[in-house]
Amino acid sequence: MQTRIVERSRLLDERGRLRQRGYATALLAEYRREDIKASRFRIKEWDYYLVHNREYGIALTVADNSYLGAVSISFLDFVHADFKTTTTVLPFTFGKLGMPESSESGDLVVRRKNFEFAFLQEAGGRRLKVQYKRFRDEEDFVCDVLLSGEPGDSMVIATPFAEDAKAFYYNQKINCMRAEGFFSIGTQTFLFCPEDAVALLDWGRGVWTYSNTWYWGSASGYINGECFGFNIGYGFGDTSAATENMLFYKGVAHKLDQVTFNIPVKEGKFDYLFPWSFTSNDGRLKMDFVPVLDRKDYTSVGFIVTDQHQVFGHFSGKVVLDNGDILEIRNLLGFAERVANKW
Repeated sequence: MQTRIVERSRLLDERGRLRQRGYATALLAEYRREDIKASRFRIKEWDYYLVHNREYGIALTVADNSYLGAVSISFLDFVHADFKTTTTVLPFTFGKLGMPESSESGDLVVRRKNFEFAFLQEAGGRRLKVQYKRFRDEEDFVCDVLLSGEPGDSMVIATPFAEDAKAFYYNQKINCMRAEGFFSIGTQTFLFCPEDAVALLDWGRGVWTYSNTWYWGSASGYINGECFGFNIGYGFGDTSAATENMLFYKGVAHKLDQVTFNIPVKEGKFDYLFPWSFTSNDGRLKMDFVPVLDRKDYTSVGFIVTDQHQVFGHFSGKVVLDNGDILEIRNLLGFAERVANKW
């Protein structure tokens, strides 16, 4: 069952529960932090941007997860199968980072002595300006990237959690934006050109339960000169009303039902760098995935445990649009991840 949200409303009712559950292709439900009735320790808000071409990319994150906020930068080198991630933890933020209540308006600026993150709304699109001292050894990181060409449709989902009536996840994923600008690490500068550089926004707001394991995959690129992308995933909350699985072609969303991540297992453990496959129960998505690098991270501090594997690689296969048209996918760069959190 795929329930589509078509009416504008406040996201939460007077008891702090979702008024509507399901998916949309725009932010029809209005998120207000003041409407949340759950413990402030459970509120989690983040903006995550991924910008890349076929050779390299960057991931920029600002997260206010109540008792533990963070800013993070990842440099992704697809040619040499390497990455560098640097994170600064910001304890006890509890909403003080000023995360915008919509992805469509409001700037996000976080400054400290050693960094400045500015995610800005401009007439031409979204501008990402970041400075971070000693990102890699003594080398500073600087970026100034403009994202434009935001498509008309995006993936939006309002998901409850069965075990807690006041818990929810409100999420938007915007694929297929064009990127233009640069980033530098020390004396080395990398350029993004709108002809081949694409960007993704993962905008998340919600109240989460303590223990979760989710699967998420995404890619954007060009097929026959037209931008194509997809968002797939599961494992967070009660998705019986709708999944987050969507295709995007020429700026239009095409809804899928259930998608399964077939991650290879070797000697009882996931073998993340061996080829994966993906299938859907409606027969509209079938792809193979050849990994290039595993941006992995494991942290265990007190009651907080995170085991992350964001695997970048190339997707190949076929997808079926709503009108029955079939698109052949060949070596589309993207990622698929499995993340287990106790947070």
